[in-house]
Amino acid sequence: MTEAIIVNVENAIATISINDAPMNRMSGAFMDELELLIDDIGADDSIRVLVFTAEGDRNFSVGMHLKQLPDLVKKMGSPEAVFDQRLKVLAAIENLGKPSIATLFGYCLGGGLELPLACHFRLAAEEGAQIGLPELDLGSVPAWGGSARLTRCVGRDQALDMILRAKKISGPEALRIGLVQEVWPNQELKQRAQDLATELAAMPRLAVKGMLDCIVGSEDKTLKQSLQDERTAVELNRGTADSHEGIMSFLEKRKPVFNQ
Repeated sequence: MTEAIIVNVENAIATISINDAPMNRMSGAFMDELELLIDDIGADDSIRVLVFTAEGDRNFSVGMHLKQLPDLVKKMGSPEAVFDQRLKVLAAIENLGKPSIATLFGYCLGGGLELPLACHFRLAAEEGAQIGLPELDLGSVPAWGGSARLTRCVGRDQALDMILRAKKISGPEALRIGLVQEVWPNQELKQRAQDLATELAAMPRLAVKGMLDCIVGSEDKTLKQSLQDERTAVELNRGTADSHEGIMSFLEKRKPVFNQ
């Protein structure tokens, strides 16, 4: 990895940090590295959880490095190719079969919200966060799946309110509308993400993957399809070492130890 991303893998957790403080723009190099990194993490069974954060304590990300866009278009051949790469990478995170957590602090704008929207858990700072998709202020629209994922996350009315008014909302407001699951004091936010990652990493890996496969994208499935996905998860989890450990620990009145 080069300087665009700092990666730390420890205790089954991959912490991925945007390294362009203080604004933490998502450069072309960042996206190229992230694309390769997600492929590698997907193939590595020893990594069970991803945490997305950013260097410094001022901003998660202001989104795409807009000054690079002409050069990126020239390099990749078209604007469509640039945005297709971003859509592909975010979809890969969402459908990786491993839980992902994002820390939202300071500016979380444009791509700086669209990446967290592809994650399964979002934790926000109690103070100072400015979270939004303000592309209309630039005469543009969200291009990394933001309108679709935000609507699925908070509902049509809240998504319209945020996007059409180019609103930037706080961490507590994001919690109120269901955009994030938790709000924490700024100085505790990154550690809370690690604590949550540790909790998730201790869960049975195949069962976690099965439930992610069932739940992610379920809004686009029929009930029959969702029930079939659950049955598939049941079959894949049946008879595993972790399922045996879960039953035995219950009978023996002790805490289970999974993923051994």
